[in-house]
Amino acid sequence: MAPRSRPSSKRPLWFIVLVAFVCAVAIGAYLYTPRHYTACYLVPSEACNSRPPPEPARVYTDDEIAARAIMRDIIRARPVQSKNPKIAFMFLTPSSLPFEKLWEKFFMGHEDRYTVYVHASRDRPIHASPVFSGRDIRSEKVIWGTISMVDAEKRLLAHALQDPENQHFVLLSESCVPLHNFDYIYSYLMETNVSFVDCFDDPGPHGAGRYSDHMLPEIVKKDWRKGAQWFTVKRQHAVLILADTLYYGKFKRYCKPGNEWHNCYSDEHYLPTLFNMADPTGIANWSVTHVDWSEGKWHPKVYRAVDTSFELLKNISSIDESVHVSSNAKHVAQRRPCVWNGMKRPCYLFARKFYPEALGNLMNIFSNFTVI
Repeated sequence: MAPRSRPSSKRPLWFIVLVAFVCAVAIGAYLYTPRHYTACYLVPSEACNSRPPPEPARVYTDDEIAARAIMRDIIRARPVQSKNPKIAFMFLTPSSLPFEKLWEKFFMGHEDRYTVYVHASRDRPIHASPVFSGRDIRSEKVIWGTISMVDAEKRLLAHALQDPENQHFVLLSESCVPLHNFDYIYSYLMETNVSFVDCFDDPGPHGAGRYSDHMLPEIVKKDWRKGAQWFTVKRQHAVLILADTLYYGKFKRYCKPGNEWHNCYSDEHYLPTLFNMADPTGIANWSVTHVDWSEGKWHPKVYRAVDTSFELLKNISSIDESVHVSSNAKHVAQRRPCVWNGMKRPCYLFARKFYPEALGNLMNIFSNFTVI
């Protein structure tokens, strides 16, 4: 009888490779915690199904606890009731105000609904209108980009808060002009419950790039914000600004031009960051003062007499979206509608920067058009 042949014991090459691969994956899964979704699909584990553990809660310092408690109570406090609520117009200027006659026309007939305060940081102003006479406050020198800008803002607020009838506070420069009549602006500011503080997250070098770890632990990078300095704030927020010493102290020490690690400008970061931390839903995130940065220079576009026309003011006053452009290479534009009490409204009540030579044209425009 012929011997029977045994079947071959050799396995196909693909089978051997597959077994080796599975073994290698099993050993890797045992030795190393999976960190990528690919590994989780191959070898399920609890590490894949659970989220990273939350960061441990930071223990606040005594100063932080006190600051947070004070700010919380200020924000929650009921607004001071006034029989005759006013708007405080606070002018931050180096010297004389070139548009006093225009503002006098703007204020005419509304003497019981506004107050004026002037901080002249360089020279004592010579006033061309009785509206501004006697309205100068004690002033100090202001250097662009430094904490002295914030100090001047606080000084103006401190004087304006002494009048209990002042319920809204508007910061203006010498180059600012109104875009609407007094009644329109009064209604816009008084009939809403938010402050108009410019605030956005700029990931670029002129935004987040100005943050320093020296701000820690009180101010973390994710809370850092940027915005224009020209604000209008309700009374509770004006009190909050004056009450803050903790975060202000950080900016005074570590946010200044010419720092050894980078440049930082307190007037562009202090209030946006403060309100982002203290009351982010209480601000509108845009400024009601228009300025044109479209030329891409270090300073905004200026308007001379030849540029100043009714059409220019009409175009500015009809803008109903706020635009913030990031300072990184992508120059991403963040566009948001200006929403006032749930309705889309024009964004701007004031505009800058106008040269003094534009006064004649501005006076003619406001003489012929009572509402812009």
